[in-house]
Amino acid sequence: MAEIEVNKDTCVGCGECVDICPADVYELQDGKSTPVRMEDCVNCCSCVEVCPTNSINHESC
Repeated sequence: MAEIEVNKDTCVGCGECVDICPADVYELQDGKSTPVRMEDCVNCCSCVEVCPTNSINHESC
């Protein structure tokens, strides 16, 4: 399973990671991105690449 961390201090809740993730790993909760299905992650790194505030840390990327 992928290890994903979202920096809640810098995440602006734009939803780009939610929209681009092919495995629906992310949801917006309380206005912040939250990886709720890490076990479904396919390690494509799209979330890291699309995040405008560099708030996503993914062990494989």
